[in-house]
Amino acid sequence: MKRLVTLALLCIVAAPAMAQPSAAAEADTAQLRRHIVALTSTPEPRNYLHLASLNQAADYIKAELAAAGARPIEQTYTVEGREYRNILGSFGPADGPRLILGAHYDVYGEQPGADDNGSGVAALLEVARLLGRQPALPYRVDVVAYTLEEPPFFRTKNMGSYVHAKALHEAGVAVRGMVALETLGYYDDRKHTQDYPLAPLKWVYGNRGNYVTVAQKFGNGQFGRQFARRFRAVAALPVKRFKAPAWLPGIDFSDHLNYWHFGYPAVLLTDTAFYRNKHYHQPTDTLDRLDMRRLGLTVDALMAVVLER
Repeated sequence: MKRLVTLALLCIVAAPAMAQPSAAAEADTAQLRRHIVALTSTPEPRNYLHLASLNQAADYIKAELAAAGARPIEQTYTVEGREYRNILGSFGPADGPRLILGAHYDVYGEQPGADDNGSGVAALLEVARLLGRQPALPYRVDVVAYTLEEPPFFRTKNMGSYVHAKALHEAGVAVRGMVALETLGYYDDRKHTQDYPLAPLKWVYGNRGNYVTVAQKFGNGQFGRQFARRFRAVAALPVKRFKAPAWLPGIDFSDHLNYWHFGYPAVLLTDTAFYRNKHYHQPTDTLDRLDMRRLGLTVDALMAVVLER
């Protein structure tokens, strides 16, 4: 009965709407591809055991943020005797409430992680490049590349996003909201290519893996509602809003969960990961399987929302 009630709520709150065309595209798909190539070409997979490759990815991200005109800094911390690094860059006014855009750059196991989460980091870096071209921003935007999102550290205080969210909370920083960019490059227009944590959700959302999702929990505040509505209104690809209790599998499967811990509103922007991409956490999660055009359209929509005053 509990699941049936949840499904009914999802149908009422999160029924998909038709996406409207966005303004002229700005994202550069060649840049997106370049970032994913750099991240997936480290000597060893960029996981917590291969610190040199993880640091090579971090150095690349830091250099790209600096080139975009950000104020880049490192947030370092130690786990099991090893030092790990979040890479942060900020744009816009130094003071006032800020928007956090984040993506993890580590991978799980021995695989390249083109979609998970090379695509999210590529989107983050392209957003940073476009932010750096703005003569003025209405508020501060911080872009953050996290380490240690993947197992064995997922849901622990060793996640880079937990370290970042905790630091914001302890410093009393005002946060407008947070958007986690997670697995954004895999799309499939064929029937029966989209799965869900509850099978009946196919009746609501369809069975084609051709859309991007804004996922959030109930009680996530005004930020989540406004972000989902605005993103869907400007995107030039299908967008579906998924709102459910935090206990539903998939709702908290990324870095946004750590901002919830500290009372910050946060949403997940995703292609739904393993509910669609069967190469998730496999050696076959490679660049050639990704759709750069639709990844670029996602960046365009995100930029349009960020620039709204």
